Parts: sequence; structure tokens; C-alpha cells
Amino acid sequence: MARKKKTKIVIITGLSGAGKTAALRYFEDAGYYCIDNLPASLLINLIEFFSKKNIEIDKIAAAVDLRSGFLFDEIYKTLEILREKDIRYKILFLEASKVMLVKRFSLTRRKHPLVDDGDIICGIEKESEKLYQLREMSDVIIDTTFLSPKELKIEIAEKLMSSQEKSSLFQISIVSFGYKYGIPGECMDIVMDVRFLPNPYYMDEMKDLDGNHKDIINFVMSQEEAKKFLRMFERLLDFLIPNYIEEGKSYLGIGIGCTGGRHRSVVISEKLHDYLKMKNYHVKLFHKDKDKNE
Repeated sequence: MARKKKTKIVIITGLSGAGKTAALRYFEDAGYYCIDNLPASLLINLIEFFSKKNIEIDKIAAAVDLRSGFLFDEIYKTLEILREKDIRYKILFLEASKVMLVKRFSLTRRKHPLVDDGDIICGIEKESEKLYQLREMSDVIIDTTFLSPKELKIEIAEKLMSSQEKSSLFQISIVSFGYKYGIPGECMDIVMDVRFLPNPYYMDEMKDLDGNHKDIINFVMSQEEAKKFLRMFERLLDFLIPNYIEEGKSYLGIGIGCTGGRHRSVVISEKLHDYLKMKNYHVKLFHKDKDKNE
């Protein structure tokens, strides 16, 4: 019987306006089961529910803060129970300068959750005082005062995510297309022209087939130029993608084009898709013109 994975929990907390919502979104993109504004005591109930129902949720990110009112104080008892049950967790605490928090509240025109009279500074000071103990217990503290959303994402990935989780934040789309119908202009970062490969369209027995047919695949991949191109392009992507991830880029669009978009570009795109999936990247594949007539 396969050994059940231990649940990994990230508790996101910190000052209102410091970026907890954005942080939760990044964890969701990395495959975490995410809950916002969760009363701390319900975290144990949630884990037990998943266990009883045999639901495989091995990564949870929960935003726990003072919006839950008096229930927030249960966080300390909850953390104690997690330790007793040998459930691993990390606490991420987000903060920012008072000036920046006031600016963010002013821009969004939202009131601070701890005050009703609109005194944002008073709310920030109350919140800082109430969260002091939890801040001291936190595993990672990030000051978001001067961080852009992209920079916050990089900080979180570097300090709390595995290499595989970082990769899952990076989305790749591969689009095969025909030049006669135009290059897909939306979100294409790299466009490769494979019209240098022999075209099966000019062979009567293959003309009406498409690039998903085994005869077309065998024809294209029997060409030494196709094999060499794939090896070289794969090496290029092996270099580029980790550097894109490190820089904080979250999306890569790759276009593969041939004359009509039915044969060569489809085969090469499929092979490239399989290679990147094997590397555990999140890849989507679209054949824009495969079903059009030449």
C-alpha cells in the first residue's frame, strides 16, 4: 500500500493591506488547497474531514487573521494541536510600513477591519499589537513595503516553495499554426518556423491526414533535421525556462508554425509538449489551424 503523504500547511497571516490575498492566490496557482479568513480552530476540523473522507489534499494554505474576531485567539491552541499530531506547518507573516499601509487603504477606499470610525492608523497600531506574538512565532516574515506583486511572488517562492511548486507557477502554452492564416499574436513570446522541414502535404497519400496521424508523425520524425531541431530547441528551453522562473515570469507562449498548420507544426508541437510535460512543467497545447483545409 502506498504511504500516505503528510499534509503540508502554510498559515498566511499579517497586517491588513500587506498582501495576504495576493499571497493566497500564488499558493493556489502552485496547487495548494486555499481558504481565506479561516477561523483557526476549523483548520484541525478541515484536516480531519479530508482524512476521514480519504480526500488526498497534501498542501493547504490558509489565511488566518483578525477578521475572524475573538476566534483568532484560538490560533495558538491550533498550532499546539498541529505539533502534537506531527502535522508540519509554516507561518508566513506579511507586513508593511504604516505609511504604505495607509496609502494602500486610501487607494482601495476600504476601511480597516479593526476600526469603524475610519481611523486607519489606529487600526494598524491595534492590529500590530494583537499580532505581535504570532509574528514572533512566524517562520518567514516578508516586508512588502517596496515589493511589487511580482517581487512578492518571487519572495514567497524562494522562501516557502519547492522547485516543483515553483515550476507549477509557470504556465506554458504551445500553439501550432499555419503561416497562411497568420501568426497568433496573443501572448506569443517565442515563434519558431518549421517550414524548413519536408512537407508531407505534397505526398498524395498524406495530404489529407493531419499531424496527429502516425504516418505524418513517422514521416516528419524520420527527418534528421526534425530530430536535430527538437534537440536544439529543447536545450534552449532548458536554459530559458529556469531563468524565466527565477526572474518571476509566470507565462511563456510558444508558437510553432508551418505553411498550413496541419502537419509539421502539429507534430513538432506535440513532441515539444511531451518533452516539457516530462520536465513537470504546466503545459497547454493548442492546434489553431489543424482542422482547416490547406
